Amino acid sequence: MVVMQKKNAEKNAIEAKIWGEFFADRNDHTRNQLMEHYLQIVKYTAERIYLKLPDKVEVDDLISAGIFGLMDAINAYDPERGVKFATYCTPRIRGAILDELRSMDWVPRLVRSRAHQLSRATRTLEAHLGRLPNDKEIAKELNLEMGDFQRLQRDATAKGIVSLNATLDSDGDKDVREMDIIQDVKSADPMIEAQKRDLKGLLTKGLTRAERLILVLYYYEEMTMKEIGLTLDLSESRVSQMHSSIVARLKAQMDSRKKEFAVQE
Repeated sequence: MVVMQKKNAEKNAIEAKIWGEFFADRNDHTRNQLMEHYLQIVKYTAERIYLKLPDKVEVDDLISAGIFGLMDAINAYDPERGVKFATYCTPRIRGAILDELRSMDWVPRLVRSRAHQLSRATRTLEAHLGRLPNDKEIAKELNLEMGDFQRLQRDATAKGIVSLNATLDSDGDKDVREMDIIQDVKSADPMIEAQKRDLKGLLTKGLTRAERLILVLYYYEEMTMKEIGLTLDLSESRVSQMHSSIVARLKAQMDSRKKEFAVQE
């Protein structure tokens, strides 16, 4: 207990000495000493705010913003008011961090406010009705005409911006980014493509080169009988005759395979 009191007394003496030097000429050296001395308050405040934020926000960015708040607090501090500096600087540090977060959010505060207002009304009605409320019920809950409600609804559903490089929670060693899980609607499904390839190999097995070309050009390249005839130097009627013969043979093969599977079962 005595040791603790002695340490606190020494700490207070150091603080008083640095503050005295700072108030004497307000030079950068003593200001930096004060900032280093109270940096722990910035880190503590930033980490508390960070716990309530998504992972895409970096705690180092919050600390950087908090340092500016600490600098402003040092410059504006007046010990004559009888308030300890730690008590005085904490809300200013927190305010600087929150200002930085607002500047990072491109959506105006009015939009956020209306979105929260709409969400609260929807949740209240859902709990009361036991189902999702319709627009008229929500408008009545908010005491708004339908025109005003539709404007609020439009303002509350502003588009958001998402970083595709933001990482998601992952159980493995490799980070998973937003980009990694977005479906590419333009690319072919590898499973379907593999099935098509296997089916193509099965159906064209035992066919001549000309017969395989007719199937590929007709069903895969979607060419007409006339276009296929010009490609293979055959008449359109000959291509049609060969196509009918091939389809009949393949149908017979498939029926035979079905019977084999039925016997095996």
